[in-house]
Amino acid sequence: MSRPEKGFVYLVGAGPGRADLITLRGAELIRIADCILCDKLANPALLELARPDAEIVHVPKRIGPGSVTQEQINQTLVAKALEGKTVVRLKGGDPCIFGRVTEEVVALNAAGVGFEIVPGVTAAIAASEYTGIMLTDRRYSSQVAFITGREADGKEDSNIDWEVLARFPGTLVFYMGIGALGRIAERLMACGRAAETPVALVANATFPNQRVVRAPLNEIVEACRAEKIEPPALIIIGAAAEGDSELDWFMTQPLFGRTIVTTRDAAGNVEFAKKILNRGGNPVAFSTIAIQPLTDGNEFLRVLTHLGDYDWVIFTSPNGVRVFFEAMAALGKDARVFASNRLAALGVKTAAALAQYGIKADFVPTVFTGRELGRQLVAAANLNGKKVLSLRSELATNDLVEVLETGGAIVQDVPLYTAVPTTGDAEPLRRQIEDGQIDWLTFASPSAARNFFDAIPPELANAGRAKVASIGPVTSEQLNKLGVRVDLTAAEYTTDGLLDTIEAVERGDGS
Repeated sequence: MSRPEKGFVYLVGAGPGRADLITLRGAELIRIADCILCDKLANPALLELARPDAEIVHVPKRIGPGSVTQEQINQTLVAKALEGKTVVRLKGGDPCIFGRVTEEVVALNAAGVGFEIVPGVTAAIAASEYTGIMLTDRRYSSQVAFITGREADGKEDSNIDWEVLARFPGTLVFYMGIGALGRIAERLMACGRAAETPVALVANATFPNQRVVRAPLNEIVEACRAEKIEPPALIIIGAAAEGDSELDWFMTQPLFGRTIVTTRDAAGNVEFAKKILNRGGNPVAFSTIAIQPLTDGNEFLRVLTHLGDYDWVIFTSPNGVRVFFEAMAALGKDARVFASNRLAALGVKTAAALAQYGIKADFVPTVFTGRELGRQLVAAANLNGKKVLSLRSELATNDLVEVLETGGAIVQDVPLYTAVPTTGDAEPLRRQIEDGQIDWLTFASPSAARNFFDAIPPELANAGRAKVASIGPVTSEQLNKLGVRVDLTAAEYTTDGLLDTIEAVERGDGS
């Protein structure tokens, strides 16, 4: 994409909350932007898509220190574009629904700067579809009105026709109206809207902490006060506000609202967090390890020169696959190094990691432990006198090698990487555990368990309400050695299997 001489501005709707609800076009533009001006309501996770060298300018329009005015935003957009930059103005929801895009576009036009408006999912649509509140339904509402609960500063006459809204036969949705909720209810009832009209407030729409408060129009203010509802929230008024429990797919998920701590390396935590979010849970990342490649060592390089001599090559983790092929890329090599080998993978995730490099694993065990991999491979293939290369973590147990050697294999066990302990400030998480804000602590490896409980006392986990979930028996054994109560061990030794088992417990199907 060529950049105009004066630069260019994209006014992008960031969507209603969840980062993955942004449009493909919006995500594409974030990736190429030189400069991003980001609203407070835009999910900060979207900035992970940005280039490492992109300039990020936060422009919160809130009361108090750190807030910026609309005029300052306009000036910044123009200035950055005139520097020849590709600029993304990232705005929560849809940029044109109760946003101030018009003022920004006027300023850009006046400066001769080109622009494009990229639609986004607006909050009302998302709040509806994440709660089972259908804004339009031919049974009770064939029309919907979006109204701002906060008009322009200094405006003397309101554009809101309260008498029309009081008689409106469809659904009313007020944006930015929490601070004016009492006035909204009073004006509608004063103009003839029935006091018993259903009202729903949806706070933090699409997030795991989404909340819905329902009450009649004449009681909604007190209900919100009692529930301590704070912005951002939408007000939905009309028959639709009663909702339909059969349509509420989001808040009825077994993991909805459950806060789950992930304890992998940083990249692993990001991957695991996505899975938790997709099940309605609230992930809290606490990295305990960092993956350190060992592929610069002489042992690995010597083995690499004789790779074709091995009958079988075994990978036991996606991390191992990634580290290996990063080393191959640095050496100018690719998957063709395995032209004469058969490959075994410990688990479907490891097999999937190989598949990303165009390799189909020849063998994947049905139970994902090193010992079972060895047993099943010995049973499936004649390994007597065969040369086997095991590429694993330096911290792995010897179970796999012992079983293979018992089966007659000549095994070369080479560490590809190690997991280095790395924990940040544990105090915030410690307080969350003490305050009962954590539902689950999850552990995907023995090293993660050891490092976590070096930072967090085991007795704190045992005494609190948080349950402890282990990915498999090896990790559970390590937790037991640390004196930690293990509440469940995954039936399938993957992160998906771990979440499946947690879900079963939350539904009451397991223990």
